Amino acid sequence: MNKSQVIGQVMISQEEIQQRAIEIAAEITEDYKGESVLLVGILRGAVPWMVDVMKHIDLDVEIDFMAVSSYGAATKSSGVVKINKDLDSDIEGRHVIIVEDIVDTGITLQYLTGYLENRKPKSIKICALLDKPARRRADVYGDYVGFSVEDKFIVGYGLDFNQKYRQLPYISCLAED
Repeated sequence: MNKSQVIGQVMISQEEIQQRAIEIAAEITEDYKGESVLLVGILRGAVPWMVDVMKHIDLDVEIDFMAVSSYGAATKSSGVVKINKDLDSDIEGRHVIIVEDIVDTGITLQYLTGYLENRKPKSIKICALLDKPARRRADVYGDYVGFSVEDKFIVGYGLDFNQKYRQLPYISCLAED
């Protein structure tokens, strides 16, 4: 099966993503002026977005990663959150910004923010490339959000379907049958 048989139209271009990363980095720089931040990238989907945002943050920035899953190979969240890789950094007393590819049901991020709050950070905020409000099941919202998207299975720019299409330089969706 080739990409043209599976991938829908370009929803958000690479240029639009780059511009939004610059804008969000400026917001973070302003919000944390004189402070340092720890960006916690949620593997694997958030990596391209995290890199693009952090390049433009004019503060002391550290990074760490977590691997968290609730999808497996499915297109719908299982609702069960599993931490596959925890932080290497101590976050007590630090400003933490969770960097996520998409806020979908919110279940994973609700679990994750509670999990990290137990470690007594100074603050926790969420920076997401995409927000899909139509599927929200938990009361979780991004503090810094790139774009809102409709209820489709989104791929590209780090987001995958069964580990495919992460490398696309834009946001698209799986074509509907």
